[in-house]
Amino acid sequence: MLRLVIAGALVSTLSGCSGWQSALDPQGPQAKHLADLIWSFAAICTVIWGLVMIALAVALLRRRSERLDPLTTDPSSERTMLGVIGACVAATAVIVMALTVLSYFSQRALFAKSAPAVTMQVTGYQWWWDIRYQEPRPDQSVTTANEIHIPVGEPVLIKLQSADVIHSFWMPSLAGKMDLITGQDNELHFVADRPGIYRGQCAEFCGLQHAKMGMLVIASSREEYQAWRDAQLKPAERPNDAERQKGLDVFLSRPCVMCHTIRGTPAGSRVGPDLTHLASRRYIAAGTLPMSRGNLAAWIVDPHGIKPGVNMPLTKLAPDELEALAGYLAGLQ
Repeated sequence: MLRLVIAGALVSTLSGCSGWQSALDPQGPQAKHLADLIWSFAAICTVIWGLVMIALAVALLRRRSERLDPLTTDPSSERTMLGVIGACVAATAVIVMALTVLSYFSQRALFAKSAPAVTMQVTGYQWWWDIRYQEPRPDQSVTTANEIHIPVGEPVLIKLQSADVIHSFWMPSLAGKMDLITGQDNELHFVADRPGIYRGQCAEFCGLQHAKMGMLVIASSREEYQAWRDAQLKPAERPNDAERQKGLDVFLSRPCVMCHTIRGTPAGSRVGPDLTHLASRRYIAAGTLPMSRGNLAAWIVDPHGIKPGVNMPLTKLAPDELEALAGYLAGLQ
């Protein structure tokens, strides 16, 4: 029974050391520097804790000779204790300096810059991420939301801004945290070493739905990344059936058109996320719901029931209008 309890404790403890959102599962050089720093601090602190526990046990278990006069002192013992205290103080100073130097060199490695292969502007809103890929030619820029695509093994530069309150951009498996502060531009450099899907999160309390302000980073080969970019540059395809055409008409005649962009249609507002290729994303509402036609309908009908406090207004639709609108949006690949 004891073995099962120990095994269960170890499994539950170590399960946090891997996964698509773990700082202890580094998938890039910047994240590896941070993971090494974490393990170094943990190892040193563990050794110190062990030594303190041993010293405490020795002090508690050691037998002392009884003194006839409790006020008498032993000069030899006093000198020994002073020497031990002095050694502990010196060791503490050395350890603190060593950890400071280790942190300094790790920080230098984290903030080392190289010419980026991909540059994007990420703006934090309550509670979603606007992502705009920057290119010399404006017609080659891509705009998306809550989902970042990058090529494996190539430097990425993310320019961070906030449109309202302080947010914090954190991709644990790829890089450290960086705050988004209104009126201040911050930058984050990183590289993904392996293909995969990594989850990120806002790491600064930013309001009611802070916990539901997630993002995905999809790292793929240069060819797959370029194919994704080429697809994102295209405008939305026109509906090829009556139901989706009705859905487009509903979108353009309701408050949706006042907040969102769908390139290839008259909808061009930038208040909310760009929906041109909405259905190509894996989640909606900043990682809150998996992408599906049913979840799109649920989000349209009652966004505040799913994400209380969200800025998306309630839209009253007849059942057939809702079905058509959800079908249209689900086809925006």
